[in-house]
Amino acid sequence: MDPALIRRAQTGDVDAFTALVAGRFEPMQRTAMAILGHEADARDAVADSLAAIWRELPKLRDPLAFEAWSTRILVHACRRRLRRRGQARVREVAIDAAEGSRVQPSSASSAGPAEGVADRMALERAFERLDADARAILVLHHLDGRGVTEVAAVLGIPVGTAKSRLFAARNSLARALERER
Repeated sequence: MDPALIRRAQTGDVDAFTALVAGRFEPMQRTAMAILGHEADARDAVADSLAAIWRELPKLRDPLAFEAWSTRILVHACRRRLRRRGQARVREVAIDAAEGSRVQPSSASSAGPAEGVADRMALERAFERLDADARAILVLHHLDGRGVTEVAAVLGIPVGTAKSRLFAARNSLARALERER
């Protein structure tokens, strides 16, 4: 990120803000979709977070922390949406939402297409059982491809806490997946 561009946006320069978030929109949408699993909610969470970023940008002290700070705002917007809907809605997954992800299917699998679809559906149902915090840390690390240090910075927690939460989220997902199979 360009610190000069961030400083200009902090002073209320709309063009600078537009340039600043233009390249972040698709990754934000992908992250929100992965956490929320519903396209309309993801769009709303991104819109809410962009409004909050604009509103809170003058308070950002370290322009170099912009990406982690803005992602933290997005994750909080997703958490609020999940809590608001009570996680009662069936998870809608757009096929193209997963295309841009960094997660690649295992080539060692000998399962046919039907088994692969069943496995994916079981994984989606298991993911749906997770709380907002577990979803967020798994998405940031595995889907967005962020290292544990970067995940910790985004969530505003110590690295050790990020490691333990990631471990716990993986275990929760494994247990939920076992119940689905």
